[in-house]
Amino acid sequence: MLTTEEVKNIALLARIGIREDEVEKYQKDLSAVLDFFRELETVATDEVEPINHITGRVGVARTDQAEDFGSEGKAEIIKNVPETKDGFVKVKSVF
Repeated sequence: MLTTEEVKNIALLARIGIREDEVEKYQKDLSAVLDFFRELETVATDEVEPINHITGRVGVARTDQAEDFGSEGKAEIIKNVPETKDGFVKVKSVF
């Protein structure tokens, strides 16, 4: 089972705030997940052929190209966003 310090460190790395009374619950839950992964490591996969995609399809990504919605389409999009600036969608800074 994970220690209290390990759970707190995982929460810190994941940037999740947990209270002291939640540590024991997360100890059990995270330990169960890790135990399941240990169980998966025991499955014999030597004879299994690796696959890249379950359907076997190749090159299904669409082309990356801009689509023109026209001024009417742009107005419909803009009226659904919470904040705009100079006709553009305003979003929070990432950095």
